[in-house]
Amino acid sequence: MTRSGVRRTVRHAPRWVGSQLTAARLLAAAKAALAVAIAWTVAGYLPGVANEYPYYAPLGALVSMYPTLMSSVRNSLQTLGGLFVAIVLAGAVLLVSGPNVLTISLAVGVGALVAATGLFGANREYIPVTALFVLIIGGPNADGYSIGYLEQVSLGIVIGLAVNLLILPPLTLDAVGRQLSHYRGRLAGHLSDLAEALTENWPPERDDWASRGDELIRLVRDVHDALFHAEDSRKGNPRARIHRRDLASDRDDLAALETVTFHVRDLTDVLAGVAWGAPIALELHPELRPPLARALLAVAAVLTEWESGRDGDAVLTDSGAFETAETAVAQLTAELDTRHDATPATAMGAATAISLDLTRILAALRPRLARTAT
Repeated sequence: MTRSGVRRTVRHAPRWVGSQLTAARLLAAAKAALAVAIAWTVAGYLPGVANEYPYYAPLGALVSMYPTLMSSVRNSLQTLGGLFVAIVLAGAVLLVSGPNVLTISLAVGVGALVAATGLFGANREYIPVTALFVLIIGGPNADGYSIGYLEQVSLGIVIGLAVNLLILPPLTLDAVGRQLSHYRGRLAGHLSDLAEALTENWPPERDDWASRGDELIRLVRDVHDALFHAEDSRKGNPRARIHRRDLASDRDDLAALETVTFHVRDLTDVLAGVAWGAPIALELHPELRPPLARALLAVAAVLTEWESGRDGDAVLTDSGAFETAETAVAQLTAELDTRHDATPATAMGAATAISLDLTRILAALRPRLARTAT
């Protein structure tokens, strides 16, 4: 890395750290630290052979700390199931022969195969590791080691689940609203960039808008992930009785926005074809660019003014935005009808395709927004 690159990295490091240290992440880190501290303190009081392996209790506390209560419970049970399978596997090897290169390799190999099935979740890697520990560390005292190991990990898991439940159990409902808002903003910004390109010298100098299709698809995945985690975070969470959100309505919003994205990508390809002849060569009459730009800006304004509440109601901060967009698209269609006989069909095809995409975008948004606009 060059010296200037190092300086730039150092300069932006505080900003990056600040963006990563969100309140939710700081709380999760504090809860993990607290669970480990409690597990280490309590582990020494377990009777019998478990008292000899207190360092496994903090490990159990760590493996139980997941973003939601349900995922914590699910992964904890999967971890315990994997540990039990690993101990049984190591025990079966010891019944045949003592620990040696062949038996250890066999146990680890079979454990890796079991882990590869995915039945034991994110912590499935502990299966071959536990089998290895039982055979090497446990050795002649494998039965006592296995019992102590399992007891201490179970203790840590119980403590981790208790901390996760009693101290502000994670509830990620607000993340859905933020992701949807960000998604709408990016769609609106993209449509505005297309309108700006139509008002510049043709072909436009900027071409970044022509390659945003993958970014829009990533935004769709981000919202799907946020909805999944929000739904998962409500299960068994006592805070969900107080903090509510209509996730079914959010799914309807996402379905409408996915339809919008399909048509936005289509009209983007059309404009790219007009500008640079790729992915398909198209023509656009210069006098049609202004009404196209006005219609694109009007539809972008609908997405910009759209806000969603926790009850799922869609709210337009400008109640006339939807009607304005319908008028702009209708005027564009009328302009195309007027020029239909005087303009060659090759120059009308692109404008007609964009007009149809905008009409379908408004049709997708109408069930969510028309009542508010009225």
